[in-house]
Amino acid sequence: MILQPKIFDPSTIIAAQSTRIGGVSPEPFNSMNLGLSVNDAEQNVWKNRALFFGSLGIELSQVSRCYQVHGNHVLVIKTPVTNEKFDAQITNKPNVFLAVSVADCTPILIHDTKNNAVAAIHAGWKGTVGKIVLNALQLMGEQYGTEGKDCKAFIGACISYENFEVGEEVATHFDFSQKRFDEQKQKWFVDLKKANLRQLLDFGLEERNIEISDFCTVKNNNTFFSHRKEKGVTGRMMAVIGLK
Repeated sequence: MILQPKIFDPSTIIAAQSTRIGGVSPEPFNSMNLGLSVNDAEQNVWKNRALFFGSLGIELSQVSRCYQVHGNHVLVIKTPVTNEKFDAQITNKPNVFLAVSVADCTPILIHDTKNNAVAAIHAGWKGTVGKIVLNALQLMGEQYGTEGKDCKAFIGACISYENFEVGEEVATHFDFSQKRFDEQKQKWFVDLKKANLRQLLDFGLEERNIEISDFCTVKNNNTFFSHRKEKGVTGRMMAVIGLK
């Protein structure tokens, strides 16, 4: 099973988010683990990556992957990279496919339909607070002339509002429209999808051009990896976008 956004034009764009289904890894990484940093056997990961990207018609050599550090910095990609320390990538090069790794954090994919440029963004709570989505769009504006009115975006499967329980030290960074306090649990709950949607809208994207996945990595744990639900012992998914 693969999530393929409906918002993008498939004649121009290849975009998808993987799930945990359809791979070769054993428990607790069952079965489509795409992460090399989780103690799964390396040969399993490369087989899974070949299966996932191959199903999309993408060669592994065309995939650009960064070492994610929960920051808010954005890398301009001309040829694929594998270990730069960035949480977002942008490009206007065809046949270069930008990938981010997730297991509760929010993946955001963007296509500038006028200037034919794309972005792949990994937004955990720290990256969200650091406005990584806005940073990526602003850099696309500088590099490619991107404007919000020309963009389409996909906010992928991640931990949902009802399951992202946090302490005061995290909640304090979010607007009241993006969080609620549970009196019974004496905990805050934060809506990462809404917080990242706000950044897209602030840049000028139209709401009708934004697709938001209904899936939650915790609630739908049979379909998605969840770092929180599985107490850190789990696999990783990827979201990818690129120009044909």
